[in-house]
Amino acid sequence: MIMRKLAAVSVAVLAALGGLSPAAQAVDSHWAGAPVVVTDQASRRVLVLDSGVSKWDARSVRWSFSPDKDPRYADLNPAKSWTNVSDAKERWLWGRTYLLTTTSAGFAAVVRYPSGEPYWAAYTGPTNLHSIELLPDGNVAVTASTAGFVRLYAASQGVRSTKYAEVKLKGGHGLQWDPFRRVLWALGDDELLALRIGGSRAVPELTVADRIALPSQGGHDLTQVVWNPDRLWVTTNSQVYQFSKAQKKFLQDYPSEINRGGVKSIGEEPLTGQVLSAAPEPGHPCTWCSTKVQTYRPAGEYTLDGGGIYKARWWWPSIVF
Repeated sequence: MIMRKLAAVSVAVLAALGGLSPAAQAVDSHWAGAPVVVTDQASRRVLVLDSGVSKWDARSVRWSFSPDKDPRYADLNPAKSWTNVSDAKERWLWGRTYLLTTTSAGFAAVVRYPSGEPYWAAYTGPTNLHSIELLPDGNVAVTASTAGFVRLYAASQGVRSTKYAEVKLKGGHGLQWDPFRRVLWALGDDELLALRIGGSRAVPELTVADRIALPSQGGHDLTQVVWNPDRLWVTTNSQVYQFSKAQKKFLQDYPSEINRGGVKSIGEEPLTGQVLSAAPEPGHPCTWCSTKVQTYRPAGEYTLDGGGIYKARWWWPSIVF
């Protein structure tokens, strides 16, 4: 019943966001449903792009975000802190749509869409942030690879709230809230953690409920498998897995063409199941970036001319509950 309700809400919100575009469908064979959000390090922006065309240019941009020269973020010194955009994802909470974003330089924000107004934002220092998650109580988790932590900020207490709880995680790269098990999953270099949330909204607490060793080194991305509450997508330096929470096993029983090394982001479009995946492009001047994003089932490719894409995800309303 919960999954059916979420499906109905997702379709309704997607339509409200303008995700269904017959005109775009006519331009290209790509399904013009959910747009694609990318972290473009070349332009220092988060871009929401039309999924109905395979060659992205300025006309393909449906929305963009950058705190550069935005007075609402000036106190965070974005000229310094907004460097190397490392994550972007959409969340839907309390009837609002939010962009969640981080940078390697230490900027983190939950941004109201489409106004760009901050719900919460912080500068964490040169920590190499790689992921961010919004929790049902309005607090925000971030994880950092160089600093090696997961932090849970009391973001519900104000737009610049700095109170946080912290646990150590070597090479922190991925975060995913699990509404079914009521844990925050966190991915590091060598292990996957299940974290329990305690305390209060104003004074949150984090405790490690479980640790699972990775079957290969270098965790990168962590996302929920759409419509399968038991599974998480987990990528490492060399492999793509689906983690079964019930079995505590890393599986590869998905279509084999999806598996490749160095995947920075992965996930399915909620209505079609088409998989979107980003990985570094050989020869790109940024060794962890690409101008291209791949799709599977059906196979395809998007190209952002002059882009420096680190991660790419379907821009769809993942509901926080």
